Amino acid sequence: MYRDEGAREGLALYRDGHVEVYDETRTDAQSLVDAGVWSTLSFGPALVEDGEIVAGIDDVEVDTNVGNHSIQGEQPRTAIGVVDENHLLLVVVDGRQEGYSRGATTTELAEILQDLGATTAYNIDGGGSSTLWFDGEVVNSPSQGRERGTSDVLYVADGA
Repeated sequence: MYRDEGAREGLALYRDGHVEVYDETRTDAQSLVDAGVWSTLSFGPALVEDGEIVAGIDDVEVDTNVGNHSIQGEQPRTAIGVVDENHLLLVVVDGRQEGYSRGATTTELAEILQDLGATTAYNIDGGGSSTLWFDGEVVNSPSQGRERGTSDVLYVADGA
């Protein structure tokens, strides 16, 4: 589903395997579909573009409406990175757990993804939503001590 009015940077996943950051306010759903986009993510900000860390990402405000807070500072984080076409990275950083994990800034998250070879990387929902499931179980330590219910997920399945 695509929101009626664009609000921020999005991440477009194309049928041919490539991924691009795009400005939601400068396109529409039909144009994305016509260009070969099969899915989009909408949170942000973009962390890495063309192999370089995006300047100013620690100052970006995203959805500070009711129930949300700033993404600035050290927080639990979730991100997707692209190494090459059809070669994606998913990174989850725990946080808000004294003595265990402080989280990461958006720049630190970008550095992690860049170090792993990402040429494009994008921040997706973090905080209490930063939960990584693998092979049927949670494999990280969510900040609230348990998995939190969310309205959306990024699901990757083996195509075999």
